Amino acid sequence: MGNPLTPEVLADPIALTRALVDIESVSGNEQEIADRIEEALRQCAHLSVQRHQNTIMARTDLGRDQRVVLAGHIDTVPLADNFPSRTEGEIMHGCGTSDMKSGTALALHLAATEPNPRHDVTYFFYECEEIDSARNGLTLVANAHPEWLEADFAVLLEPTYGLVEAGCQGTLRVLINTAGVRAHAARSWLGSNAIHAAADLLGRLASYEGRQVTIEGCDYREGLNVVRITGGVASNVIPDACEIEINFRYAPDRSPEQAIAHVREVCAGYDLTVVDVAPGALPGLSAPPAQEFLAAIGQPPAGKLGWTDVARFAELGTPAVNFGPGDPNLAHKRDERVELAKITAGAAVLRKWLAS
Repeated sequence: MGNPLTPEVLADPIALTRALVDIESVSGNEQEIADRIEEALRQCAHLSVQRHQNTIMARTDLGRDQRVVLAGHIDTVPLADNFPSRTEGEIMHGCGTSDMKSGTALALHLAATEPNPRHDVTYFFYECEEIDSARNGLTLVANAHPEWLEADFAVLLEPTYGLVEAGCQGTLRVLINTAGVRAHAARSWLGSNAIHAAADLLGRLASYEGRQVTIEGCDYREGLNVVRITGGVASNVIPDACEIEINFRYAPDRSPEQAIAHVREVCAGYDLTVVDVAPGALPGLSAPPAQEFLAAIGQPPAGKLGWTDVARFAELGTPAVNFGPGDPNLAHKRDERVELAKITAGAAVLRKWLAS
């Protein structure tokens, strides 16, 4: 079977989106799509191409004063009777259409068809974004080839419905365990109910009001919520153990340490264990390439309500934003879809920004 990523397909971002969607690439199964992308990019004389596992890096080296990154992940969540793609009118349906093969298609389209950009560009097409961060292609590149990530500004082609979503929230998960004493449910006074012991904590979290913070004109709204609770032995036993998992989505003006301290304050009196924490990213909109990008968009930015790989670039001192044609509200849904007009408009904006 030949490579579906022909020069004709690479020149048409809608056809390119369809071709990428029709290569199944659930996280951990990206070799075929990575092979096809690498093969297509190696036909472009203006690019140097490198590969690390199933992450493809391509870059221009034109001696420009600024270097920017366009990055898109090539994996999807598991299929849900939504493969291959289908198009009805002006809508393309299929796994990954919104998150984020339509965005990745824009980066691949520009990589293949813009040989003389105003900034030098590094393009990333990376694996395993939808699963454990230890397998994320950008994490692996940062460990093996950190110099590949060096840039003055980065755009992650995450679904934003054609708007700029700047920075991102941090995320923190903690576990709290409450203890009790087992007893027969018919003689409950002989025991102590571990689930009931969590009532005060649950009340605090139910009444919690998160901050709303505005940074560089972008709003970030915090949230502190129980996302899982487990406990109970049997229907006739008073439980002696209960575990509560709490997630804190925090504004990027907090450090991870400050986020942990805040959760400890809210949950005072309970011992907690931190199981996962990732920093947020400030908007970083003052960099000259970012200002140019905003001018090309022509609409004000919003804060990213969620965590994305812009945080990885922020940790390296590189300001980054999210921008893509997909609707984030449709990501991971069975009826995931993207508007064809958003793909066309997104390609036009990126070309307007990058064209010499």
